[in-house]
Amino acid sequence: MPSSLLAQYYSPLRILTRFSPHSGMRFKNMTARKPNKVAHDSPSPITADETINMFQQVFHSQPTTINGWDKCWQQGLTPWDLGCPAPVLVHLNNTGSLPKGRALVPGCGSGYDVVAIASAERHVVGVDLSDNAIKRATELSSRSPNAEHFTFLKTDFFTWCPTQLFDLIFDYTFFCAIEPGLRSQWARKISDLLKPDGELITLMFPVDDHEGGPPYKVSVADYEEVLHPLGLKATYIAENELAVAPRMWGFQKQKLNRIEVSQHKDIWFMVVIRLHISANV
Repeated sequence: MPSSLLAQYYSPLRILTRFSPHSGMRFKNMTARKPNKVAHDSPSPITADETINMFQQVFHSQPTTINGWDKCWQQGLTPWDLGCPAPVLVHLNNTGSLPKGRALVPGCGSGYDVVAIASAERHVVGVDLSDNAIKRATELSSRSPNAEHFTFLKTDFFTWCPTQLFDLIFDYTFFCAIEPGLRSQWARKISDLLKPDGELITLMFPVDDHEGGPPYKVSVADYEEVLHPLGLKATYIAENELAVAPRMWGFQKQKLNRIEVSQHKDIWFMVVIRLHISANV
């Protein structure tokens, strides 16, 4: 992707030499453009979804966050669970576009994304706060042929201190699941866990203007606010054209209300790298 196109999203933006020549090739199937502002007079499918409303009622009825997530997993109230790995992640893996080495998936849930990208060249660690989620991930992956290349851990992402850093962190429905007040801590932990030349790949969801959560609304600005002070900046932002059918409600809204797909598209794809490497970052 030419730097002039990236500049309209982030200005000024420095691009690492290793990234700029190949970013257009790595993500050639993504439509690179910035999300439009949400139309405030359009109802959010998040608040209209009965399953999400049921999940939120159970989640908030529990005494602690851990209890809330565990209870929802126990009752099968997991509307975020696709039942398969994120198609865009599978695409990047199949095209050799993901960093090798060590990868982390925080809030891994059933572990589909973890298993999908694990290989002899990439060991993947999936962590989740819920014991029931980790049990499900372990059960589902027990017969996976690449089982030796991934690990599931029941732990708190924010207090976890692994002995090795990561070349890749993949975040999908984790940033939006935590309280907005914790987002600065999320960014600090991401920075602490990434190797100096590591990459964060995140799918932004839900990009709308609903109230409450989880999931809490997100925007590019929300990521910028917490990542930029740590020297972590995006090299690529694109609409995820590989979103699964249940989350393609942007197209439905376009037909009903003549709203651009990008206003209610569920996911935006962003690659983040560390631009300033120093002892203070």
